[in-house]
Amino acid sequence: MSSILLFSRNRRARLAALALFAFGATLLTPAIQAQQLQTKFGCNLTRETDGEKVIYGDTGEFKLDGDRIEALRWESALYRPTHGFECSIDTGDDPQAEVRQDGGKDNWRITLKDAAAARRQRGYDFYDHGMNCSIRLQRDGDRLHVIPSCPALCGSRANFTELSVDLKTGECSYQDK
Repeated sequence: MSSILLFSRNRRARLAALALFAFGATLLTPAIQAQQLQTKFGCNLTRETDGEKVIYGDTGEFKLDGDRIEALRWESALYRPTHGFECSIDTGDDPQAEVRQDGGKDNWRITLKDAAAARRQRGYDFYDHGMNCSIRLQRDGDRLHVIPSCPALCGSRANFTELSVDLKTGECSYQDK
């Protein structure tokens, strides 16, 4: 048999083996699942701060599929005996989500496309708290930690309230201040 014919057969055999190996490797590789989150919560807490009764109240819904936001709503209130302050965010504020992986934990970072426009839309033209808005969602097992840095969507209040929610029981806990 001529050496050209042997080279051609060996080359085809090597290509076929390589294709078979690549196909087998894709079958063994698990499909990457998009990180998903679907929760609704309602939390409240009354505590004494500087000799004054303070009530925290938060309601929200987060429904995320990877970096796609299907539903987003969070109202965070802080009430004192003579006045109250609120912050809120929803899908009308043009939020965008970024997925982050931290070991076995699911994490998201939600920001706004235009925080200044969202602030103006709410009529907040006083108390310049800055125009940033970032909300980190960190899922650790059955616990969701909600860590805000979003003064843009608060009127005269400095920020949303940091909290954690048990995704199975709905029990909330507030960050000690």
